[in-house]
Amino acid sequence: MKALTKVGTTRDGRGRIGGAEGANDRIERAERRQTHWDTVLVWFMRIVALVWVAKGVLTWADIVDVLPGSPPFESEPLGRQTVMVYFAVIDFTAAVGLWLTSAWGGVVWLLAATSGITLAVLTPQLLPMPILLIVLQGAAIVAYFTLSWLAARENQ
Repeated sequence: MKALTKVGTTRDGRGRIGGAEGANDRIERAERRQTHWDTVLVWFMRIVALVWVAKGVLTWADIVDVLPGSPPFESEPLGRQTVMVYFAVIDFTAAVGLWLTSAWGGVVWLLAATSGITLAVLTPQLLPMPILLIVLQGAAIVAYFTLSWLAARENQ
């Protein structure tokens, strides 16, 4: 893993180079040893990203009426259509962010997963989801927080 570190300082603290003393004001990538839990977290994020890409593909297949046996998208209530389009977009966004192992990817994925669980529990007519999938998404969230905590703790 790489972290950004600031090298040198500026005279006025605003980024202006003030003579020779501020000439070394730059940000460089500092090498940081990747630990066991960092590696496990990266693999976890990449696996979840692949699952979320599949989830996004299935949602888009439902929207464009490719899935056999599903009702046409146009015949769905407006609320359900809105939910389907929301997850079609946010699932792919979360998958890209998770694959890149970026901080924003984790945040977007947590938003997608928690909003999916919330909608499935509170309004099952908008997002029908089997109990098993709700439990698996909840377990994935707990695993993500646990692995993030372990990786941060090991880097101290």
